[in-house]
Amino acid sequence: MTMSSSSREAILTVARRAAQMHGYNGLNFRDLAKEVGIKAASIYYYFPSKADLGAAVARRYWEDTKATLDAMRAETPDPRLCLRRYPEMFRRSLESGNRLCLCSFMSAEYEDLPEAVKREVRTFIDINVAWLDTVLSAIDQVSPQNTGRARAIFAAVSGAQLMARSRADIALFDEVIDNYYRTGLLG
Repeated sequence: MTMSSSSREAILTVARRAAQMHGYNGLNFRDLAKEVGIKAASIYYYFPSKADLGAAVARRYWEDTKATLDAMRAETPDPRLCLRRYPEMFRRSLESGNRLCLCSFMSAEYEDLPEAVKREVRTFIDINVAWLDTVLSAIDQVSPQNTGRARAIFAAVSGAQLMARSRADIALFDEVIDNYYRTGLLG
């Protein structure tokens, strides 16, 4: 990795953490630069505007999420077990400093986001729903279109994360997810 690409990656990493804690408004170039150990003006070399940085962070987030979901499907060929594993990603954010899913946080700020960031947030949601739809279709091959249920699962799991974060209580997330298992929402 070159010095240039390592600085860019460091900025994206720090910006991701900031956005997971404070949303799009948490992307303050001065604060990010201080944490990375560069001058604030240097961030503009990689990201000419806050909108460019926000879009890059959200894009990287959904790309990482897609890779995680794809790996989960590869590691867990049983679609029922794969569906049961889905909440793990959201739980990991809570385990990491009570952070929220970056795109869930940004969705709450949707009206104030630049269009480029909005597109990346929508892509994150679309990727999750499409993955869930594929897994649900593998479970129930008679009904190959499960988009409505996939959307409900995404909303339910991200909502459970939001509830748990508001109380800084990961056990609450686990309790809500367990209820989803018992009621059949998660297989």
